[in-house]
Amino acid sequence: MKLTSTVTALAGLIATVNAHATFQYFWTDATTSTNTCVRTPPSNSPVGTLDAAMSCNVNGDTGVAGKCIVAAGSTVSVEMHQQPGDRTCTTEAIGGNHDGPVIIYLSKVGDSSTAAGSTASWYKIWQNGLITADATTQTYYWATDALNDNCGKASFTIPSDIAPGDYLLRAEVIALHVAGSVGGAQHYMSCYQLTITGSGSKTPAGVAFPGAYSQTDPGILFNLYTSFTTYTIPGPTVYTPGGSSPTTTTSKSSSTTSKSSATTTTTKSSSTTTTSSKSTTTTTTTTKTSSTTTKASSTTTASGATQTLYGQCGGT
Repeated sequence: MKLTSTVTALAGLIATVNAHATFQYFWTDATTSTNTCVRTPPSNSPVGTLDAAMSCNVNGDTGVAGKCIVAAGSTVSVEMHQQPGDRTCTTEAIGGNHDGPVIIYLSKVGDSSTAAGSTASWYKIWQNGLITADATTQTYYWATDALNDNCGKASFTIPSDIAPGDYLLRAEVIALHVAGSVGGAQHYMSCYQLTITGSGSKTPAGVAFPGAYSQTDPGILFNLYTSFTTYTIPGPTVYTPGGSSPTTTTSKSSSTTSKSSATTTTTKSSSTTTTSSKSTTTTTTTTKTSSTTTKASSTTTASGATQTLYGQCGGT
């Protein structure tokens, strides 16, 4: 849980120089991961809401050789860490009070190894935002907290009815620790090159990056250091198989959470939180097995070239 206060805010700003992060690995199933299909950013510095690099990060229009093959309807995961190759679960995936939502987009392309994210049409397939909130104590649990508690992993389902072919998948964290002023929101994203198999036919309409968000959207311009019970995740509504789209508003009172996201499982406290949107009911189960999170390293494949650690980032 995050206790948001003036002291916490100052501590978070001081720590931010070491708390930036990138998405680095893709899990094609529950036991196998790789970094061969990710367009790795050149640094772990954030991107601004209106920056040209908002689609796939800096140099993100340049593809890599690898593609990850997954089936429509399957559950996959993305994995974030502060430094390349540092998958230590005791180190926060993204720290320094970088609280905010985790959002996943897809875009159908001709060849995922060469397609440019800057000209792609992106539709949202999953999101997670404010999970629990106690406005009285200003204690909040965010999607980024769940990411940290799950060793950097966020899991979601590839829509079952989309057309087969090559896709770019865009994984994004929006850090809100300095989002109380215009231009303060920090975006951390990586794009993955996928080939999706299946027999579906849907190609949902999408949005462009930059352009999908404005600097004054409620989920972009947001004061993290106050009392609140709701948070609106920015961007389009989530696409669900069959074409229905739940709302993008995430809200939480002291006992009930209302949010729009696909069903997901994260690791955290021993409570069970029931979530629902206006038109679709989903359930998010949160469990905590121990104080230390581990991952199945014995069955993990993480091939790729050795990477140099990122230096300290300028700014916050």
